[in-house]
Amino acid sequence: MAHDTLVFLGPTLNVATATQYLNALYLPPAGNGDMIRAVIEHTPKTIALIDGVFAQSPAVRHKEILWAMSRGVHVYGAASMGAIRAAELEDFGMIGYGKIFRWYRRTPFADDADVAVAMAPAQLGSFPLGVALIDVRLTLKKAARLRIIDSRLQLALETLARSIHYTEMTYQKLLSNAVINGIRPSDLDRITNWLTDGRIQQKSADAIALFKHLAQQRHLTKAHNNPRPFEATEAFAHDMAYYDLADEVMDARNR
Repeated sequence: MAHDTLVFLGPTLNVATATQYLNALYLPPAGNGDMIRAVIEHTPKTIALIDGVFAQSPAVRHKEILWAMSRGVHVYGAASMGAIRAAELEDFGMIGYGKIFRWYRRTPFADDADVAVAMAPAQLGSFPLGVALIDVRLTLKKAARLRIIDSRLQLALETLARSIHYTEMTYQKLLSNAVINGIRPSDLDRITNWLTDGRIQQKSADAIALFKHLAQQRHLTKAHNNPRPFEATEAFAHDMAYYDLADEVMDARNR
């Protein structure tokens, strides 16, 4: 069934909230092969990549994004995996959006794990089980700017946050580790109370900003007039065979 706009979305924002800003077909976080399968099954004009799988299965490949764009699809990226891939593929026509995308674009060797969060299985809605380091860092920066904490405590907490694996990253874990590492609980009282309403959620803010942009740009979602040529590689062919997509990709190329 054809859909003009597809969105790969998971822990960054729940679908109920997303649909308030953009009418689209929402799919779970993208893994290897999912974008090609989505293009074949739904023939979209626009794809917004927000979330993708990280460690539990192979991530969405650069080559399949390039293939989608060669089919005339506008591919946008923001907030999480989408921001990473957009920063990597901007020169090839992928469109990045938001603060996190801009940070990845200007920061060589930035860690992919800065936007990663543990999430529930797709069957349960891919909701977040923690918080991303990028949001923690921005939250600590805001807290220091508002003098909720001083710069020394900001640095100490950010250093501790970087030592926590993304699958375990929560504010509760961070504050507990701070006490274990010798920071007095009384020094943490203000930020503990402030976090309830003061924390930054940049990933969701970037996703919402992109959805608003796409909703306002409906008249621009026609297929590219001059899509870039696509050159298949042995690795791409292997992936397509593994995910049983080789015949469908060939059929799509011949249409």
